[in-house]
Amino acid sequence: MFAMAGAPEAHNMLVSNAVRELSQQFRRRSCRAYPSDMRVRVNSANYTYPDVVAVCGDRQFADNRTDTLLNPALLIEVPSPSTEAYDRGRKFEQYKAIQSLREYLLITSDRIHTDLYTRMADGRWILTSADSLEDSLRLESVDAHLTLADLYEKVEFADVANT
Repeated sequence: MFAMAGAPEAHNMLVSNAVRELSQQFRRRSCRAYPSDMRVRVNSANYTYPDVVAVCGDRQFADNRTDTLLNPALLIEVPSPSTEAYDRGRKFEQYKAIQSLREYLLITSDRIHTDLYTRMADGRWILTSADSLEDSLRLESVDAHLTLADLYEKVEFADVANT
């Protein structure tokens, strides 16, 4: 096991905004949104810490410590340039094995852009992209919606010319 490095402000704001928006919509409902400290089991031997995890109804945990969720409905990642290929590739392959998972949302931190992957009844995954602050995402898995304006609230993009 290794220590994770801190994330840039834009990443933290996007995670914070996503948890805030989902939690507001989950009030008085049996849904919950968790930040990155909620571990998710992807198979019998592997675990991951998504940036945001959401589940509705009964929560299933690996044990009574309640720190490893088994039945997420929605997983959200905010990839960095160095993790984007992994988040879209190998990590997504692992996430697809989680039977309860219905949606996987990637929120880009260096520009306004999201990719929402939705599992269809026949097992296919459909991609919906959005890249305008006026766009919104319908999250069927947790009966919620996110506007990009709310997700990207107070997010300042790094000046790539000076990096």
